[in-house]
Amino acid sequence: MSSNGTITSETFVRHLSHGVLRTLADFLDPYDAWKKVLMDIPNGATGQPRFSQLHLRRFEGLLSRGGSPTVELLHDWGTTNCTVGELVEILLRHRLYAPAGVLLPDAVRRPAQQESRPPPACQETAVLVGPTSGTDDTGFCNFSYHDLMRMTGNWDDRSVSVGGNRLGEGGFGIVYRGLLNSTHVAVKKLSSVDDICAEELRIQFDQEVQALKTLKHENLVNMVGFSSDGNHPCLVYAYMPNGSLLDRLACLDNTPPLSWHRRCLISTGTAKGLEYLHSNHHVHRDVKSANILLDEKFIPKVSDFGLTRASAKRSSSTVMTEKIVGTTAYMAPEALRGEITPKSDVFSFGVVLLEILSGLPPVDESRETKFIMDLRDEVEEEEMDLDEFVDKKMEDRDLTAAEKVFSLASQCLSDRKNRRPPMKGVLTDLQDAVKTD
Repeated sequence: MSSNGTITSETFVRHLSHGVLRTLADFLDPYDAWKKVLMDIPNGATGQPRFSQLHLRRFEGLLSRGGSPTVELLHDWGTTNCTVGELVEILLRHRLYAPAGVLLPDAVRRPAQQESRPPPACQETAVLVGPTSGTDDTGFCNFSYHDLMRMTGNWDDRSVSVGGNRLGEGGFGIVYRGLLNSTHVAVKKLSSVDDICAEELRIQFDQEVQALKTLKHENLVNMVGFSSDGNHPCLVYAYMPNGSLLDRLACLDNTPPLSWHRRCLISTGTAKGLEYLHSNHHVHRDVKSANILLDEKFIPKVSDFGLTRASAKRSSSTVMTEKIVGTTAYMAPEALRGEITPKSDVFSFGVVLLEILSGLPPVDESRETKFIMDLRDEVEEEEMDLDEFVDKKMEDRDLTAAEKVFSLASQCLSDRKNRRPPMKGVLTDLQDAVKTD
């Protein structure tokens, strides 16, 4: 590194800090991208590949022991006095832009296209996928920022309910409705807000693209494309006309209450999506009703994968992080301590089940009992009848089935993670309880 600690292209790889190596490992370990790097590292003397299949198997063996092949690979190669510039060149060759950006951000910045005068606000312009909106090796459309401006009527900030394009706002930015090939899409424009810096935002962006490149399921949101050439990275998804589960439970915009049967389908569909994530070695880390979107048939789609963590060990064991993320009202005790485990998703899903049963948000400052978890305690301690807890707006409510779902939610909400069922067990018990077929 330079005298002031800055990483430059001349910095020796062996001088990179452990923290930087771990960040690189977070990107390269889970998707076996480190193998692409390994096979592209030359032997300085012969120009042939430095590492053989024997080396590859040795590095692979580290996964079963909880080690990182990326860290070990860079330690080994670092003994040759290779530089960060050489490493970044390899990363860019394989389009591994996120880890390259961790080392040399300027190396992955593409010049922004010159912007012609944008269309006036409130005019949605359909964009056809063409020369400026191609696809790349992720399989997603790679839009220009200007394309997305046109699709969203120059980021029309008026609510959709009053003729604008703004759908909502989350912790990482604003979501707009856009028009692509005469079909509506949802465009998430990421912004640095609160305590989230630009670098963290870029990491969230890359994690979501990588996760949705790998993960495909009926109950996960469908990503259409992205844009990374403007000041704000953007993600484009299939449009969900029925909004979020949170909004539909609250009957926002005077929508009718969800029936008991529909709530059962939504809960089992969400459980299927989460079970798929866990079976593919991913932890969502931000399961909540606002992140469960509903399509035109009210099929639930788990969304917002910016915090999703893939297990480097391809297992369901616990890892630790210094960065505690998520939404507090849904977070398991161990998640608040920085643990990353599938059982934390199970806990969060237990909170969602309480919302589905009661129609209440997890926290409401205007309620006498503010937290839904405290209401659950009142039911368990027989200070409140289950009939009083279950949403009376459901004309077809089934108290026998609701009692089974409430019991399952309580199992999910155990303070001790080893007492919570795995997501596969939750799905099985939920299907038995609600009999949606």
